[in-house]
Amino acid sequence: MQIDVLTLFPEMFAPMNHSMMWKARDRGILAFNTHDIRDYTETKYRQVDDTPYGGGGGMVMKADVVVRAVEAVRGQEACPVILLSAQGRVFNHHIALELAQHPRIIFLCGHYEGFDDRVRQLVATDDISLGDYVLTGGELAAMVISDAIVRQLDGVLGAEDGAQNESHADGLLEHPHYTRPTEFRGLSVPEVLTQGNHAEIARWRRRESLRVTWESRPDLLARAQLSEEDRYALAEFALHAAQKRPLK
Repeated sequence: MQIDVLTLFPEMFAPMNHSMMWKARDRGILAFNTHDIRDYTETKYRQVDDTPYGGGGGMVMKADVVVRAVEAVRGQEACPVILLSAQGRVFNHHIALELAQHPRIIFLCGHYEGFDDRVRQLVATDDISLGDYVLTGGELAAMVISDAIVRQLDGVLGAEDGAQNESHADGLLEHPHYTRPTEFRGLSVPEVLTQGNHAEIARWRRRESLRVTWESRPDLLARAQLSEEDRYALAEFALHAAQKRPLK
């Protein structure tokens, strides 16, 4: 995969040279490039923004500069050009899987009051937001989304099925994990994990995944694919909670 990021602050992307992102680049799975939008200005002072028509506070990033930058970086290749903005669809695991299918993605990082809307009309193919809040710029969003996408690529994670077993992969949060020592400050590793019965371990992990989701993000259960055994486990959790805290 190739990811190109158009930004006013390329130096912010130093974290993309570490950890999993570095491994993906080192293994030839990922090409990650940053491009300074100021390099595509045609004025002496490299101006990338201007005051908004109609008045109001803040500055707006200029359509001519940004569109020129996108077209130069994209070339003749058709690929998603993603505008990172508060107006976009809210990013989640399913969007990460969707974007991981593309061989190339371009991210546009805004600043100030955002982009002249003609950027959206002329070159952007999608708008994505991290959530219902506003960031100073799109750089952090570009890094978060890139990380979530790249970990879905074959050969990036150490375990072959690592990405498939993570939180949200099947609509549920992930089960708890344990490692040595077996006992620590009075807390022990669940016995089922130490006995080598893989069928029982799988059953325990599924039940714990359901429990964690039920306790922390019950809203996810409405969209998860649940078996009859899953539903029985959820009913047990609810009954246990009701017995401890009787409904009034």
